[in-house]
Amino acid sequence: MTPDTIAFVGGGNMAGALIGGLIKSGWRAADIVVIEPFEAQRDKLAAGFGVRAQPAADARLAQAARVVWAVKPQLFAEAAGPCRPYVAGALQLSVMAGIRSGTIAAATGSERVVRAMPNTPALIGQGIAGLYARPAVDAAERAAVELLLAPTGRTLWVDHEEDLDAVTALSGSGPAYVFYLLEQMMAAATEMGLSPEQGRALAQATVAGAAALAGQSHESPAVLRQQVTSKGGTTHAALTVMEAAGVGPAIVHAIRAAQARARELGDQF
Repeated sequence: MTPDTIAFVGGGNMAGALIGGLIKSGWRAADIVVIEPFEAQRDKLAAGFGVRAQPAADARLAQAARVVWAVKPQLFAEAAGPCRPYVAGALQLSVMAGIRSGTIAAATGSERVVRAMPNTPALIGQGIAGLYARPAVDAAERAAVELLLAPTGRTLWVDHEEDLDAVTALSGSGPAYVFYLLEQMMAAATEMGLSPEQGRALAQATVAGAAALAGQSHESPAVLRQQVTSKGGTTHAALTVMEAAGVGPAIVHAIRAAQARARELGDQF
């Protein structure tokens, strides 16, 4: 290892997305190490990216300038114990849901902790990650985190750690809401006589196109919706049913439930 080494604790999908992005952006595979207990996953990372993947932490971990925590939240305490003697001097970046920065600081011996809440579109470079840094993290380290996450998509800093619960509810869990909408649109397509393939193509293109239009327009989503909706027309008929069924408030209620659960998980861990 070198002083520029990045160590990943956990080698799952999110770690793989970050490692792949680093390699594509010119990072040397020799400067990336992964602690991953499962042999099949170690072999996959080593074969796919050429990085060093080892089953357990050892003294060489002390050379890492940054440690990325990418294990399941319920496994953090177990994973952190063997790493603690070696990682106190490193910047800690967590992509774990629910584990608060104070818990990470206590487990690693480092107050230099950044929490990131990414989402699954990071796997194709289209994600967004909410970020929170403890006071000990300086501007240069914030910039280093942004650079590390850049291949996965956008980043957004929040000033208060509790805001990450809202980020988790909105964007962390958000892809599932979109997939649920796609499911229902595809179900309606087949009910109307289209094939599953036709329904999927139409639904996916519509959701992707609408999101792209919203991203490029200066108008609010409400205005864009009104522009599509003619009184007495087909869109108006559909939205009238949705409003009568309370779809809008139900979505807000669902996201608030996800926020509450994120807060509960933070208390639990």
